[in-house]
Amino acid sequence: MIATVGQHHLFFSFFFSFLSCHFCLFFHHLPIPKKREKASKKKKESAETPHCQAQNFTFFQMGVRLQATAMCLILFSSCLLVVVVCAGDDDDWGFSDEEWKSATATFTKETNDSITTEGACGYGNFHKTSYGEYSAGLSTALFNKGSTCGGCFEVRCVDHILYCLSGSPSIVVTATDFCPPNYGLPAEYGGWCNFPQEHFELSEAAFVEVAERRADIVPVQYRRVSCYRIGGVRFTLTGNGNYLQVLITNVGSYGEVVAVKIKGTKTGWMPLARNWGQYWQGCIDLKGQPLSFEVVASSGALLTSYSVAPANWQFGQTYEGKQF
Repeated sequence: MIATVGQHHLFFSFFFSFLSCHFCLFFHHLPIPKKREKASKKKKESAETPHCQAQNFTFFQMGVRLQATAMCLILFSSCLLVVVVCAGDDDDWGFSDEEWKSATATFTKETNDSITTEGACGYGNFHKTSYGEYSAGLSTALFNKGSTCGGCFEVRCVDHILYCLSGSPSIVVTATDFCPPNYGLPAEYGGWCNFPQEHFELSEAAFVEVAERRADIVPVQYRRVSCYRIGGVRFTLTGNGNYLQVLITNVGSYGEVVAVKIKGTKTGWMPLARNWGQYWQGCIDLKGQPLSFEVVASSGALLTSYSVAPANWQFGQTYEGKQF
């Protein structure tokens, strides 16, 4: 499941605001006990005295309740301030200010009737790398030579009364594949992924969340959103001898990796080069050394995970580090 971390903050903020309102109402209507007079005090016979005492006590009650109301309003305002801060926190909501952009979308049906099982990003079986059913292949303009792999997009079907689902619901998908151009066909039919067209080839499971399955191609709007992942960033090691290749998956935050460094216990930090998709490579031999990784996201955020793989690491194994 993909969601934004800020949604959890907003939930608790609204919850405490709700409690503060009910606290105010409860406290405001509580009866205030009357003061007990001392037995030794003599009652005055004057007719004006009871009226003055009652008036003074009424003023006392009003003062106490005004103080309680003021305290409750301060508590409520504080909760609302937390809501506003959470809603405007770019670290939680990532691309919250990004405007919707126009594109088109189709879907591809795989043998397992749910997801794309392979892809140009190198993720292989997406169930194992936590991307689930909601994946998408991107046209050349969006794929950006593989640097967009792992990024998350919110997509919704618009402006088609026959094929778009009622209310234009949206779905968040992960970029996992490349939709190749077909310049032998026009962009309006068949050449949807031709440059500079912006197009999403959605998994069938994602497509039916926003449009009718019988649709051929639909107009959509999209925007970048932050990715929520369970667990840490994962590093799958492959290669042989002096050649090491690392597949990086399950990346949170912006989802895209733009730079990677690796370090053994006997070396300094060494940069890896992008092979394709999210495969990173280097001509190095680090056998027998615990491995640490430094990953830079497209947002510029830096994540360092020390001793991710133990000294006895093996090719073909996956190791988990920290998360953004």
